[in-house]
Amino acid sequence: MITEQAKHSFEQIFHKAARTRLVIHADDACEIVRADHVAMEADPEARVVVLTISSLFFRLLVGLHFTDDDATRRYFARETSAGGQPLREAFMEVANLCCGAMNQALVGHFPDLGMSTPYVLGSASLAHLAELKPDHVASYELTIGGTVPLAATLCVCANAPLDFAAHVETFEETSGELELF
Repeated sequence: MITEQAKHSFEQIFHKAARTRLVIHADDACEIVRADHVAMEADPEARVVVLTISSLFFRLLVGLHFTDDDATRRYFARETSAGGQPLREAFMEVANLCCGAMNQALVGHFPDLGMSTPYVLGSASLAHLAELKPDHVASYELTIGGTVPLAATLCVCANAPLDFAAHVETFEETSGELELF
């Protein structure tokens, strides 16, 4: 069982992480709107980067949906000296930073956390989240810089009663240092 306060805390942690880590330029806005379902799931070309944060008390899956369209490619696939970076790799890096920020915010409440390596699936695969018997699922439509459409799915599976109150305005903003275990 997850309390409403804990659900709200997970969602606020995600919102803060998305607004600070999914943007390439600090002055780009990341608009987040709650959705009944993610429209990208119906697009056979859409992909989802899946990351997991696990503790003794819960497993949090974060699915960040993207499509390989011009706006998304221009925004995330940075130029390098050898040419452009493939969108999939570039987006996985940004998604990992977002998940890392969530992990940092959660570690104050749950000190024993593990974070998975990101992997990419077809977004239709998230239709099977019910198989995990989640205690909380939330879907969002995101728009970065007014032109880049993304979506997100949060899925929390509790192993024990779960209640905490996150104070997202206080979690430290860092530039994405690498954590060693």
